Amino acid sequence: MLDALYDLPLNLSLFVFLLGCMALDLLFGDPADWPHPVRLIGRILNRLEGWAGRSWLGPRLAGAVAVAGLAGGCALLVRLLMGLPLVGEMLALYLGYAGLALGCLLREVQAVLNLLESGRLAAARAHLSGLVSRDTADMTEEEVLRGLGETLAENFNDGFVAPFFWLSLLGPAALWGYKAVSTADSMWGYRTERFEELGKAGARADDVLAWVPARLAAFLIWVAGWVLGNRASWKTIATDARTMDSPNAGWPMSAAAHAAGVSMGGPTRYFGEIKDKPPLGPLGVIWSAAGIRRMRRVIVAAALMAAAGLTLLGSTLAWWNL
Repeated sequence: MLDALYDLPLNLSLFVFLLGCMALDLLFGDPADWPHPVRLIGRILNRLEGWAGRSWLGPRLAGAVAVAGLAGGCALLVRLLMGLPLVGEMLALYLGYAGLALGCLLREVQAVLNLLESGRLAAARAHLSGLVSRDTADMTEEEVLRGLGETLAENFNDGFVAPFFWLSLLGPAALWGYKAVSTADSMWGYRTERFEELGKAGARADDVLAWVPARLAAFLIWVAGWVLGNRASWKTIATDARTMDSPNAGWPMSAAAHAAGVSMGGPTRYFGEIKDKPPLGPLGVIWSAAGIRRMRRVIVAAALMAAAGLTLLGSTLAWWNL
């Protein structure tokens, strides 16, 4: 049996490593009392924002330099840590697992759902505010459910498929280079007076790095929907996805809306202003806890397919080594 495994045309150490990262993410998520690299990246970005505001380069160019320097620095640091004797492989496993956020995402979605089902709307709004950038203080229960479903769909790519894509193909160094760009986009990528110029380079870099993963995520959600009995049209999913301002966010969101049979988009409040987002999915469906559960089943099925496919691809190509 073992001889047969070793004869397979793949790198077994990478195969086991990638599945281990996925398993640790699902088992442990992001423990609240552990330090996390993303929090460190966020603190560095806060410092860099001050530097960019004072730089003679101007906010747009300074923002580009900051994001490029941070992404390159993160990738180099991870590569150096992986090369340390005795502990390098353990650090690689931790950094591979810590860059994934599916387990945490699923737990947070369930936490908000539990609060709603126990009648604690105010607590659900407060918990959701930690997951989304939209204003949650005055949300109705249906708006909380819609916000929860939309963040589950969008972050399936941002928090899992895209990071696992780069981890599988190029290793933890590439994963953390991507995470630096993604974090910069999530913190600076707003069309406000404060961030319009500063965040432009990070937003564009994130668009490029997440372009393939976003479409892969949408395809897997579509397949998962078919497997679970909701046979949505790929053409309709693609048409809806292209109506979004973001070149990537609409793809997993549109696929999840159609695969779970729910309605996304519509008026949404950001920083005190209403933005009318394009409709995604079947129109007029009232959000419910059952809709969130359907979407979660679809997302979990798609995640398992992503993990299997990318693990096989990464360990077969073996473009990097532990």
